[in-house]
Amino acid sequence: MKPSFLSAVVGAGLTHALPTIEAVGNKFFTSKGDQFFLKGVAYQLTPADPLIDTEQCKRDAALMEKLGANSIRIYHVDPSANHDGCMEVFDKAGIYPLIDLDTFDTYILPNDPWWNQTQHDRYAEVMDAFIKYDNVLGFFIGNEIIIQADQSQAAPYIKAATRDMKAYRDKKNYRKVPIGYSAADIAELRPMLQDYLTCGGNSSENVDFFALNSYEWCDPTKYAESGYANLQSMAKDFPVPIFFSETGCNVPGPRLFGDQNAIFGPEMVNDWSGALIYEWIEEENHYGLISYGPKLEPTATGPNIEGGFTRAGTPTPVLPDFTNLQSQWATITPTGIKRSDYDPKHVSTRACPTSGVQGWLINGNVALPTLGETLTTYAPKPTVTEEAQVSQPAGSASPTSTKNPAPMNKELTGMSAGLVGVMLFFTFWL
Repeated sequence: MKPSFLSAVVGAGLTHALPTIEAVGNKFFTSKGDQFFLKGVAYQLTPADPLIDTEQCKRDAALMEKLGANSIRIYHVDPSANHDGCMEVFDKAGIYPLIDLDTFDTYILPNDPWWNQTQHDRYAEVMDAFIKYDNVLGFFIGNEIIIQADQSQAAPYIKAATRDMKAYRDKKNYRKVPIGYSAADIAELRPMLQDYLTCGGNSSENVDFFALNSYEWCDPTKYAESGYANLQSMAKDFPVPIFFSETGCNVPGPRLFGDQNAIFGPEMVNDWSGALIYEWIEEENHYGLISYGPKLEPTATGPNIEGGFTRAGTPTPVLPDFTNLQSQWATITPTGIKRSDYDPKHVSTRACPTSGVQGWLINGNVALPTLGETLTTYAPKPTVTEEAQVSQPAGSASPTSTKNPAPMNKELTGMSAGLVGVMLFFTFWL
């Protein structure tokens, strides 16, 4: 992945170093025609924006290269800041960022959803700021907005935001950077939500990819015991690329990352496009792959100190987790299929779920809210069949969900809602 030449900032952005990435059918392809698989990490050192300190990005990118990462996820950015330095650093390192479009005050609320002009414009500002970088892999329209069945009324607003941001992207003649959604791994929601966001046959409304925050695989375990077999059954021939946007259970620990062999192995590699490990920086939740210094008192203050942890400096691997992941990725080199040999017509068409199933509230392919519309009762609309798809049934296996704690201390890093506790109760981070 690492280019043999250096890129430079010229005019509005970077010269072309890494090939760009597009979504075709249920796979990602580079502009050179190679299938792309994510081997990445969640990267949010501070609540605001980790892509504005070029020197810190250099230190982190160098270690990410040694780890074997080719992608990162950033949950919150400041669209008014200058990101040229960090984006060039990651470009040189062969690393593709995925950027969340929402900000602290613009995300779609689960219990009282709306999608208005203010939200649209703030999302557009983030897109405007990052579209110029060739190594931007994709944009997330939202992260774990829905974490229980009675919040599924927000699903049409997720889809409306997707529709409007894709329309904005195309109206501006931007590169067709994929726009998708990152979902919580909730058994009662996952099958309906992933199908709903890709159903109806109208690609202008559907997500370009679907990602899952899942902590089902807790080492030591095996594919058949972990819950991944069930996830795979529901991902078979999925209409768009599907990947893990967070994974890496740390119970009981240490993390062996055995799931990477499954994700990139024969059981899953034909349908999944890789995984992002949670997370880069060590925090109270003990999911970090690196640290910038010993844990401090929660009340400690000083440069780059928040929540009892130093958030800048020389990254030091957290052992054995770092080397365990490094060793796993070193043996994983999927080649996939060439774009010229790939026929996207084999992917499935997903039926829009009806209300009442596992408490799902949206009845079929409802008309989406217009910009500025508030919560309403939805009526189904006719479904369009796209010629590029053939109808196949969705996975029939019974659902499972994340069994173990997901990251518990996301207050500082601005991540997703956590699945806290082995008995699966929820907390929602704002």
